[in-house]
Amino acid sequence: MNKPLGITVSRHILDSQRLHPQATGELSGLLGELIVAAKTISAEVNMAGLADILGQSGRVNVQGEKVQKLDELANSTFKRRMARCGYLCVMASEEEDEIIPVAEGYEGKYTLAFDPLDGSSNIDVNVSIGTIFSIHRRRSGSGQGNVADLLQKGRNQVAAGYIIYGSSTMLVYTTGEGVHGFTLDPSVGEFYLSHPDIMMPTKSKYYSVNEGNHRYWSEGMRRYIEYVKEEDKATHRPYSARYIGSMVADLHRNLISGGIFLYPRDSKDPAKPAGKLRLLYEAAPFAFIVEQAGGRAITDDGHEILDIEPSDLHQRVPLVIGGRKDVEVAEAFLAGKR
Repeated sequence: MNKPLGITVSRHILDSQRLHPQATGELSGLLGELIVAAKTISAEVNMAGLADILGQSGRVNVQGEKVQKLDELANSTFKRRMARCGYLCVMASEEEDEIIPVAEGYEGKYTLAFDPLDGSSNIDVNVSIGTIFSIHRRRSGSGQGNVADLLQKGRNQVAAGYIIYGSSTMLVYTTGEGVHGFTLDPSVGEFYLSHPDIMMPTKSKYYSVNEGNHRYWSEGMRRYIEYVKEEDKATHRPYSARYIGSMVADLHRNLISGGIFLYPRDSKDPAKPAGKLRLLYEAAPFAFIVEQAGGRAITDDGHEILDIEPSDLHQRVPLVIGGRKDVEVAEAFLAGKR
């Protein structure tokens, strides 16, 4: 694939805006502010080991998880940067129990839900981590936004994306017109288009799941994983296991190279009967991205992720996401049809 050279993310956003004469430029401005926040976090991640910001902060977040120092830094970076950007009416963070208001007088027409640092349990061992974001148009009329503005179906997203901090820093996002990836050139501090029009393979030979929990899965899920590990040359099996344990890293790899990622509900933790992943901050934005790249995302009982109406800021869902044909096969096993 021939990749355009020298196209910055700012130029790409403006070129996309010009295709819509009715556009006000506010979404473009919002994306620009998110990009600045991403650059700030990227710089901190790359300096973490030298700046003594690795390790745990001693605080436990609303999810009951120990907060890493970089989690807090990333969360505060987003809050400070976005509160006065003028494009948002309300925010929500995976790290905070309640909604986050914007500064008085700076209210806009969009909402932002974000996971400031996904995969942070891997920070101390230098595994790729990332930021996930989701943008909706507000439902309320004006002024400060409210919970109802945030509790919208994933299908209503106007933009979603992630930034992965790895061997290079990459921004991948969609506004509902394809998925595009940009790589940060640290020498000039600019993201350049490196992966235009990303499309997932409909079927692959990779699966990503934490098999340590297999005894707690449903029978259909256990049978599906056994299926992908069986040898059958006609269907290009067995699949190879690829599981990092950082959702951004696992799904970024699958988006580029193909694969299916599964995080089913299990019976191990009665306090989390619906699974572990958060709908607003993880499942819905990635479902939007993956569907725009030709893939599909469902729950382990067959519901389309993008059609779920959220009822809580921290609602959890099981997730099966990947190439369309791979997900269809998994869906058949989960429904007891195979």
